[in-house]
Amino acid sequence: MKIDWIAKLRHLLQVLAFALAIATIQYAFTPEKPYGPPLVYSLFIASITWAVIDLGREFFPSSAETGWPQGWAGLALVLAGIALGYLIGTWLADKLCLYYGWYPSGARPPPNGPGQLRTSILITVLAGVTGSYYFYTINKSAYLIRKMNEAHQHANEARLKLLETQLEPHMLFNTLANLRALIATDPQRAQVMLDHMIAYLRATLGASLSATHTLEAEFDRLRDYLELMAIRMGPRLSYTLDLPPELAQHPVPTLLLQPLVENSIKHGLEPKIEGGQITVSARRDGPTLVLEVLDTGVGLSGAAEDRPGFGVAQVRERLASTYGLESAIELVASSEGGTRATARFPYKE
Repeated sequence: MKIDWIAKLRHLLQVLAFALAIATIQYAFTPEKPYGPPLVYSLFIASITWAVIDLGREFFPSSAETGWPQGWAGLALVLAGIALGYLIGTWLADKLCLYYGWYPSGARPPPNGPGQLRTSILITVLAGVTGSYYFYTINKSAYLIRKMNEAHQHANEARLKLLETQLEPHMLFNTLANLRALIATDPQRAQVMLDHMIAYLRATLGASLSATHTLEAEFDRLRDYLELMAIRMGPRLSYTLDLPPELAQHPVPTLLLQPLVENSIKHGLEPKIEGGQITVSARRDGPTLVLEVLDTGVGLSGAAEDRPGFGVAQVRERLASTYGLESAIELVASSEGGTRATARFPYKE
């Protein structure tokens, strides 16, 4: 059994503040009587009631997740806490009041009459039920928030897996179509292409077991993919991968950059007769990790929204699912010609 004593202390302080408020209200209705006795009774009764209920609920297995015992156990705990709080708290307060001489020698401190006794019990029951319901709602709200966060996390994980399954066939079918064409025209190049494809798929299967992998693994997969494309395009495609050693182990979502590289080839280099260069780089910009895919292709013919297509939309979705509003992706015309795709998200120490 692991108890969060910081939370318990916070609860106790709230209970004492509540008891102080009750004593103050009682004194406001009977200003002719001293303030000390109602304060002592209120603090003792509230503290004992809190200890029985808030500490006692930790011994019920059913409260491990929800924070509160289930069924009749929860109600019985509250009733026991109120009863013990009143009996033990009143007894301790009696002793203290007599010790400090707040009442004549031999006289019993109040409640010393049927009316006062009923009032005292009623106040204790109402205060105990109100306080218990307050803490019950807090624990239930915390439980529901935890469950909601877990569901949100599972939904994000499922969404990322769905995006991966959409991206894999997209790349696979394009590669198989290229391989089929090469088998008939250049079997040797087809063999090399097949070897790179096997290496790429092996890495992909390993990465599919996790929602993230290192930047080094991401760049390795890009290298296999670009080698596949280089076989198909020949000298029309050249590439550079720039990954600083200090960023190699930084985690990123799997298959994050490949859609951007695919876009550069499909929309930038393939339409250009002489082809061009693709540069993929990573760098740190303060608290932000910046990944860029730069090509020297035909560039943006119109607005940026005309070109993102499936790949950029998927990258945007994956970044939003993983990093929320802390991420961004932009597609702009490069000053050297071609297009620059830039993804930004938090750098993790």
